[in-house]
Formats: sequence, C-alpha cells, structure tokens
Amino acid sequence: MKKLLGLLLVITMAWPTAAKADVLKNVDLKGEIQTIASDARHDDLGVFGSGTNYRVLAGLSAELVEDVTANVLFQYNNVWNGSAAGENLQHYWDNVKLAEANVVLSNLFDCFEATVGRQFYGDEDSAVLYLGPNHYVFNMNAAPSLDAAKLTYSDDFKAVTVLAGKTNALSDDNNIYGADVKLNLTDAWKLQVYGYDIKASESVRVKYDQKHHGFYGAKVAFAPEAFTVSAEYARGFEGHRLVKEGHDTPYMVKADASLNVEAFTPRATFYYAKGIVSEYGNYYPGLVIGHLLSGNKAALPTYSNDGLRLFNVGVDYMWNKFVFSLDGFSFQDRTAQDTSTWEADLVAKYNHNEYVQLFAGLGYAKYSTPLQEAQGAKDNTVGQLGMLIKF
Repeated sequence: MKKLLGLLLVITMAWPTAAKADVLKNVDLKGEIQTIASDARHDDLGVFGSGTNYRVLAGLSAELVEDVTANVLFQYNNVWNGSAAGENLQHYWDNVKLAEANVVLSNLFDCFEATVGRQFYGDEDSAVLYLGPNHYVFNMNAAPSLDAAKLTYSDDFKAVTVLAGKTNALSDDNNIYGADVKLNLTDAWKLQVYGYDIKASESVRVKYDQKHHGFYGAKVAFAPEAFTVSAEYARGFEGHRLVKEGHDTPYMVKADASLNVEAFTPRATFYYAKGIVSEYGNYYPGLVIGHLLSGNKAALPTYSNDGLRLFNVGVDYMWNKFVFSLDGFSFQDRTAQDTSTWEADLVAKYNHNEYVQLFAGLGYAKYSTPLQEAQGAKDNTVGQLGMLIKF
C-alpha cells in the first residue's frame, strides 16, 4: 500500500504543470462514511456483537482523457465495543484496504462500456448477488469487491453485461463468470435474466465433482403508475459440468409489491428458499433476525436447517425530511413444521441534506421454539443508531 501511494506521488510530482491542471479539473472526490451503533437485550452467546461498526470509503474518480475514467477507492472498517484500547496511527494505516481500482472505457467500438480492475458489482437489494458497500446492516460493514473484467452493451431497450473475475477481495477466493440481461419490454414491464458459474480456486481442496457451483434465474417487474410488483426465481447448481443438478438442488422465490400513495407507501414481501442458492446475496430483513444471521456471517436461508419461508408487511411514511418505516415479519422454516419467529421493527431516517442521513431503529422478536433453545431466550430486542454521509 505504501509503495502504491509513493508511486502515485512521484508520478504526480513529475507530471508537467499544465497537464496536472487539466487532469485535476476532471478529478472528483468520492466516498462515504457509515457508523452504526447497536445493542441487543439478550446476547449471552455473543452472536449479536453489540457495539459500534464504522466504515470509511474514500477515493478519487478522474476522467483521464475522453471516454477513459479511472477510479480508486480505499476502505477502512472496524468495530468498537468499549473493550479495545486506542491504537497508534500505524495500526489504522495497516488496515486500510483497496476497495476499488479500475479503468472504465466508454463508447468502446461506439456501443460498449468496459470496466477492468477491482470493482463493486450487482444491485444492493439483490437476494442472490451483490459485492459492494452495505447500508444499515450491522456486522456487515466491510465492502467486498472483485477483480474482474466487465463488458456492458446498453440502449433504451436492453442492457447486456458479461463478467469474468475473481472474488479475491473476499475470503473464498473464487473465480466467477456470468452474464446479466435486462430488458425494458414496455414502459411498465421489465425482465431480467442472469446466470453465474463459480469455480473454486485451485488452492482450495475440494472434490473434482464439486469444483463448480453457481446459480441462474429470472426476475420480472410490472410498474404501472404508482403500483409496483415483481417476482424472482433463482436456482442453484453444482458439479464439474457447467450445470448439474443434484437431489437437493437449492432454489429461491421472492415476490415484492408496493403502492405509492402520496406520503404513504404500503408494501409486502414473500421469500421462500430451499437451501443456499448463492452465498453472495444481500437480503437481510429484520433488525433482530437479519442482525443475528449477518453477525454469524450466514446466508438468509440458514435461518433453519430446512430453509426459510418469510412474510413481510410494512409501510413507509414521509414527513418533511423524515421517513418512518413500520414492518412486521414472520420467519418460518421452509415447510412450516415448527413455530414462527415474529418480529416488529420501527425505523426512522432523517435526511439532513442530500449527503447526510441519520437513522434509528428498534426491533422486537418473539423467537420460535428452535431459536429459543439455540439462543437461550424467549425473545429479544435490538436498538440501533447511526449516520451515513456520502460525498
């Protein structure tokens, strides 16, 4: 890291003055700072990790020449729980990581955009694939990325993306190859189809038949006027061939609906999963249950050994700079053979301006019988306070 910064400094000092002035005109500072403080009423097992998570992302985006943009973004993230003593500057410097370092070529062959290097990927609300900074999910303050080459073709009707890379910014060190196609069928209808093959690194000792795994799926959305409804189906595979389904092939169904009525937005979600379709999903609902699973670094379907059936009904209310959200959840094992975990959350967000947002949340969950036995408590309450600054 020191060598990289030193090299950049030498190049900057040696660059002709006129050229430096032209480049600096097209340089933008970018990043964000997120802080989340959280506390759980019952945490004898330490899985909630009550304390304060914080993450700093800071870097530059520069238009080097026409249609060529370079991005570099550093991240520092840590947890403070009141038991650790302060560290010297060198300690913090040693823990700064490179989150993004890529070059974007626009209008390639007059129709493509290519991104090469370390980069974030996916949609933040995706239940199957997102590598990037998470927001408002305690214990997930790191911003994973991947080293990849991404090629995108887009017009008013479609956006086609192909990807080849490695998740070496994570602990699994997997190779990932895939494609994503998004179609604007009409003004109201949208369709997305995707598929990804994930190959274990050669350094990982697994059986030959288990070298490959991955997932494929489709999502359709209908949004006439103020009403929006969407449905998504994804299915996993594994084996030495590109697609090989076993006896216990995982799959997932997710449906969402919302209605924007002036200041109110009622909404509902149904989620059903058998097994883990993808370990890269970013859907962790509930201040209590979502907090519990993210703290264990576990995928959402691991709520039970038999998968998950989830119902969520909520409403958002906007008033001046405030957004209030009230949610009710029912978490069940997939076949609903056991009791449910019921959760209610109240979250308030205050938009100080377009760059700064404050938030607070309170969640209460009545545990199912298996969770009562695992957690040693009949229920739990989680409170959160935080701030998000984007620049």
